[in-house]
Amino acid sequence: MASDEVIVRFDKVSHEFGINKPILIEADFTVRRGSKITLMGQNGAGKSTIFGLITGHLKPESGDIDIAHKLSIATAKQVIPRTDLHLTVREFFDKSVKVKDYAIEPKIEKVLEVVNLKAPLDRVIKSFSGGQQARLLLASALIQDPDLLLLDEPTNNLDKAGISHLTDFLISYQKTVIVISHDADFLNAFTHGVLYLDVYTKKVEQYVGDYFDVVTQITARIEKENMKNAQLAKQIQEKKDKANFFSNKGGQMRLVAKRMREAAEEMEEEKVDVRREDKTIRNFTIPAQNDLIGEIINISSFKIFKNHKPSVRKAHISLHKKQHLLISGPNGIGKSTLLEAIATNTSEGAKVKPAIKIGYYRQDFSTLNFEDTVHDSLMAVMEKKIEQDMRTIAAGFLITGEMINTKIGSLSEGQKGLVAFARLVMEKPGLLILDEPTNHINFRHLPIIAKALDQYEGAMILVSHVPEFVKQVRIDQVFDLEK
Repeated sequence: MASDEVIVRFDKVSHEFGINKPILIEADFTVRRGSKITLMGQNGAGKSTIFGLITGHLKPESGDIDIAHKLSIATAKQVIPRTDLHLTVREFFDKSVKVKDYAIEPKIEKVLEVVNLKAPLDRVIKSFSGGQQARLLLASALIQDPDLLLLDEPTNNLDKAGISHLTDFLISYQKTVIVISHDADFLNAFTHGVLYLDVYTKKVEQYVGDYFDVVTQITARIEKENMKNAQLAKQIQEKKDKANFFSNKGGQMRLVAKRMREAAEEMEEEKVDVRREDKTIRNFTIPAQNDLIGEIINISSFKIFKNHKPSVRKAHISLHKKQHLLISGPNGIGKSTLLEAIATNTSEGAKVKPAIKIGYYRQDFSTLNFEDTVHDSLMAVMEKKIEQDMRTIAAGFLITGEMINTKIGSLSEGQKGLVAFARLVMEKPGLLILDEPTNHINFRHLPIIAKALDQYEGAMILVSHVPEFVKQVRIDQVFDLEK
């Protein structure tokens, strides 16, 4: 459990992302040694920014950040930087440690064992699956043996076994951890408290208790504050009605009316600024390509990877209009490899009917050009390039204001995901290929995304390790690569 020693303190910290884009306004919170804390907030609220402020990579505009003397900090980011994808495992870990370590190989093997990953040290990072890369990110932080471990969406891409292994590790971990995640069951297994970054007030609310306790506390507080506001609104209206009545009487009654109005104004100020629920994206439809007739895709063979070695297996998969396929199997078996080969038409065993338009949602967002603005990225995939239509669709995915002119590379991972979905709506594909579409996405948006996929009328291939999400989507066939 946590000790009384405070190792991180934010005292009235304010920070902006660019000019006039406040992320934090006079935020206050503390983290105690040995505690396991969840950091919550809407996509793009600035959770990863808080990590940057803790590590010192970012500096606050005002306020004080106090970090305990000689506190070592390591971060497992959401994704491996693109510049590191060409490195070997050995080179990746060499880059992770701050001091050159000539005896690093036994340490690499030890941390890879902790994250339950067998990885040849000469293998290139890019060749690993998304789930294997997630384990490498965690291992690269653990090898630093930090006093404070910062985990940014660590369950993304992990299969059920990977999440279970990570959960067990965090339960028994003796040091301090702050985790950004949307996975409620995972968080509840080890959380001591929650820091909630409110996207509207730009403040950080601090709660004690496990994850479900805290969600209950937040819900109860909102209900109480809404009730108080409703009572005040009723009293304010009564005062205004009386003020109007007395003002029409003239003479001394006008003074009474004035006092009534002043009382109503004071009561307005007493209203509690109730935190608005996180906005959700609007219901949307991904239109299917017109004139879809006959077989859209046929898969006759595919590669799987066992102990990093490929082997070819036979298959008998045929998809037509309105047929949805779920591809399952453990991390590293070759799900993403198969999806990419289908999407790029490089698979020998999978044939897509000519003239079929493919909509491809990649878990690493590499189908997006990070140098494009959101505006240009969306306009590029529109059949009829009508500005108003583009902005209407974008607004449904909370892409508004300055975000529309922001470069893709500057967005949070969750915001990139919303841009990717907006593009699919505009592309109108005949074959929809989705590789872990729930990664990085605010949990409030997931039922809406599931509904859109459930209703999609083209052929669809889905990979997801989130059973609660998959249950909400119509699946006609399950293709387990392991079996």
